[in-house]
Amino acid sequence: MFSNEVKQQQMADILALSPVLPVVVIHELSHAVPVARALVAGGITSIEVTLRTPVALEAIQAITAEVDNMVVGAGTVRDGDQLRAAHAAGARFAVSPGASPSLLGAASLGELPLLPGVATAGEVMHLYERGYRYMKLFPAVPLGGQKLLAAWASPLPQVQFCPTGGITPDNAVDFLALPNVKCVGGSWLIPKEKLYAGDWSGMEQLAREAAALRRAQEHHSLKVQGEGD
Repeated sequence: MFSNEVKQQQMADILALSPVLPVVVIHELSHAVPVARALVAGGITSIEVTLRTPVALEAIQAITAEVDNMVVGAGTVRDGDQLRAAHAAGARFAVSPGASPSLLGAASLGELPLLPGVATAGEVMHLYERGYRYMKLFPAVPLGGQKLLAAWASPLPQVQFCPTGGITPDNAVDFLALPNVKCVGGSWLIPKEKLYAGDWSGMEQLAREAAALRRAQEHHSLKVQGEGD
């Protein structure tokens, strides 16, 4: 069993891989590997496969086995059984919509890093007390989006977020410009029309555009550092 400190460092490394963490729902197993390969070709090397379909665990297994350089996570993890199943399928991390006591207990005993979901400052403080430094704000935009995260930055400076829910190519840069945002979660990289048309090159282009958001994030960081000198 890894310590929570080790798992938090693993989560930090995973969230730093790409400015956008694709949130993917796989209904047909045959889509899993081509989707992941298109993302990698476009420069996105992490993926969250949500446990919302009967083939999700098989999709995680397939991507883990067949797509080099892709770090696969399981999303919509709600309990310890799902957390353990995700780990057995080869997932490298897990993402949850919230954080129940039983899920947190299972996460503390397991090896899989967990990115727990939060919606209030109280939830953030509770998870921080339990050793979590990286959390998912969900659903980000309905909760207040950039204004909420900006308000949390000063009183909760030790916590970094991956906002998910309502993130689009139009507002992603604004989220990434915030000092407490590590990356954003988004489903726009895998539009249904491209998925069912098998338009893998189109998804690769969307991934390439998403990967380029890292430059905007780094530019903002350098600007802020310069203003502080």
